[in-house]
This record gives sequence, C-alpha cells and structure tokens, in this order.
Amino acid sequence: MRKYITSLCLSAALLAPVAIVAAAPTSPQDHRYYDKEHKDYHNWDDKEQSAWGRFLAEKHRKDHEFERANEKEQQEYWAWRHSHPD
Repeated sequence: MRKYITSLCLSAALLAPVAIVAAAPTSPQDHRYYDKEHKDYHNWDDKEQSAWGRFLAEKHRKDHEFERANEKEQQEYWAWRHSHPD
C-alpha cells in the first residue's frame, strides 16, 4: 500500500507542471514582432489588433491579417503605429 501511495504522489508531482502548461490560455495573436526601422519589439495583443484595423481603414486597404502582409506593409504599419500611440 505504501509503494502505491508513493508512486501516486510521485506521478502527480511530475504531471502537475505539464497540466498547468497545457491549460494556459494561448491566443494565435500572441506574437512578438521586431520593428527594424525603430529597432524595437512590439507584442501583438488586442490593442495592436485594433490599431491594425484602424491602419487598414485609414489606408483604404482590404482587411487581412498582419502576418499575411508583406514586409513593406508591415514596416509601413510600424511607422504609422509610432505616430499613432494609444
């Protein structure tokens, strides 16, 4: 009985971190982007997603994901973003 309880406790201790990591909420937008021109990083979150939508609307561009934009458009966005803070 003692061996059974010991192995059960050991198993629980080893599996707990795996369960916590697996349960952590992740979003497909959890990315970090580097702005070459301004030499800084930007975390992509809900505020950044909203700003991306404003950028596209202001530039009269079709709605699409930032990840699918070419490098030129991404750099144009970061330049716009630095002049349009929250």
